[in-house]
Amino acid sequence: MFESLSKLPADKIFALVAEFKADPRPEKVDLGVGVYKDGKGRTPILGSVKKAEAAIIAEGTTKTYVGVPGNKGFCDAVTDLVFADSIERDRVASVQAPGGTGSLWVLMTLLKRARPDAVMRLSDPTWPNHEPMVTTAGFAVTAYPYFDAESGTVRFDDLIAYLDGLGPKDIVLLHGCCHNPTGANLTQAQWDRVAASFKKTGAFPFVDLAYLGFGDGLDEDAYGARRLATELPEMALAFSASKNFGLYRERVGAAITISKTADARGIVASQMANVVRTSYSQPPDHGAEIVRRVLTEPGLRAEWEGELAEMRNRMLALRKSLAEALKSKTNAKSFDFVATHRGMFSLLGISEGAVGHLKAINAVYMLDDSRINVAGLPETRMDELAAAVAEAIKQ
Repeated sequence: MFESLSKLPADKIFALVAEFKADPRPEKVDLGVGVYKDGKGRTPILGSVKKAEAAIIAEGTTKTYVGVPGNKGFCDAVTDLVFADSIERDRVASVQAPGGTGSLWVLMTLLKRARPDAVMRLSDPTWPNHEPMVTTAGFAVTAYPYFDAESGTVRFDDLIAYLDGLGPKDIVLLHGCCHNPTGANLTQAQWDRVAASFKKTGAFPFVDLAYLGFGDGLDEDAYGARRLATELPEMALAFSASKNFGLYRERVGAAITISKTADARGIVASQMANVVRTSYSQPPDHGAEIVRRVLTEPGLRAEWEGELAEMRNRMLALRKSLAEALKSKTNAKSFDFVATHRGMFSLLGISEGAVGHLKAINAVYMLDDSRINVAGLPETRMDELAAAVAEAIKQ
C-alpha cells in the first residue's frame, strides 16, 4: 500500500524545536517557536483562563457533543470581539474550529467550493504554513508584494498597485495584524486604502487574525477587519485564540464569514457545517468554553484584558531594547525597524549564513529566514545577543 510514498521533510519550525531541545549548551536561546514566553522563559497559563477552567470543571455535568458548528456562545463572543458593531449579525456565519489553522482550513475548503477557479494571493513573505495549506486545498497560488527587507517597511505603493489590478476571481489572504513573519503592519490609513481597492475590484478578502491584541490593542488590531466588514459585502476571517488566550494546546479558533444577505448567510453556514462534519465531525469544547466565559463574564474579561496588555507591553519593551542594543553593537540604524514593528515576530533580515553562525557559535536558534520570536528574547542578555548578531553578520 505505502510503497509509492516517499518521506517528506519535517516542518522547519518543529525540526528547529527538536534541534534546540537536543542542544546541551546551557546558554542556548530559542527564538524560533511561536509561543509567548514570560521573563523566566515560561509559557504561562493566564489567571483568567485558570479561573474559567476551574468553574467549568466545578459546574460540568456532561461530556456529550456540542454539535457540528461547535460552541455557539464562543462563536458569538469572538464575533463581537473582532467586529464590534461594524456589521449586522444576520449576515455573519461562524463555526468553531481546531485553532487558527483549523479555521483557515474550513474557510479554504469553503472558498474552493464557492469559487473553484479562483487564485489565492499570499503576501511576500507569509506564514510558512499558508502556501502548503492553500495548495492542498487546490488553489493556484501567487505572491503579492508586501515587505521591503532592506528598509524593514511595507511596500505599500507596490501592494496597492497590485491589489488594484485584481478582480472577482482573486482571493487575497491578508494578515489582520502583527504580520507573520515580518511584524510590519498596515496603518489605519493604509487599511482604508486597501478596503477601497477591494470595493473597486471585487476581489475577495480573506483575513488571518491570529494575534489580536498582541500589536497595539484589541480595537487597534481589529481596525483592518472592521474596515473591510464596513465597506465590503463579503469577507472571510480566521480567528485564533492560541496566542491571546495562551491556549496553545486547546487549539481553539473560529471560522467567520460575512455574506451579502441573510439568505446567503444561511447557505454559507450549511456549507461550513458540512466542511466540519466531513473533516473532524465536531470540535472539542473545553478551550472554547474557557474563551466564552472569559469574554462574557465582566470580571474575567477585565482580568484577561489586563493580562493581554501585560504580554503586549512586554513584547514592545523587548523590541525597543533589542533595537537599541543592535544599534549600539553594529553602530548602525539597520535594525531600528524592530522597535516600530508589532506582534510576536520580526524578520531581522540577516543572511542564512549568519543565522547558521548564531546557532553554531552562540546557541541562538531562529528560522533560516531570520524570523525571531520577540517574546523569546532574553531581556537580561540583550547586549550579549546583539553582539553575537553583529559578529555573525560580519562572517
